[in-house]
Amino acid sequence: MKKKDEPVMVLLVEDTEDNRFMMRRLLEMSGYRVVEATNGDEAVKVARAESPRLILMDLSLPVIDGLAATRLIRKLPDCRRTPIIAVSAHDSSDFQSEAIEAGCNSYITKPIDFNELEQLIAQLLAEN
Repeated sequence: MKKKDEPVMVLLVEDTEDNRFMMRRLLEMSGYRVVEATNGDEAVKVARAESPRLILMDLSLPVIDGLAATRLIRKLPDCRRTPIIAVSAHDSSDFQSEAIEAGCNSYITKPIDFNELEQLIAQLLAEN
């Protein structure tokens, strides 16, 4: 059970080390506890083990892509309602539609506007 003063856990799924480092630092500076995965298979395993409150899912991942990982995470009992934000460099409506159909709640494009991301995270956590 989550304690009141315990920070919200965010699963950051990103295969590029520099992106992961920067995102982790920004999230931690905003008060989040960050766990990481570097591919889709790891993302599913970490989601199962940690039951994060929110997931940032890169869509272009090795082993299992972000869409397939999202579909698998949605089957986990503790993660069926966990907000998942798709993160991608592709800014087309096709990619966004595919992400939403796979089970993502929202979609944000790289390079990430961190203020926009913070607002989106706050909104999704408030709704859930």
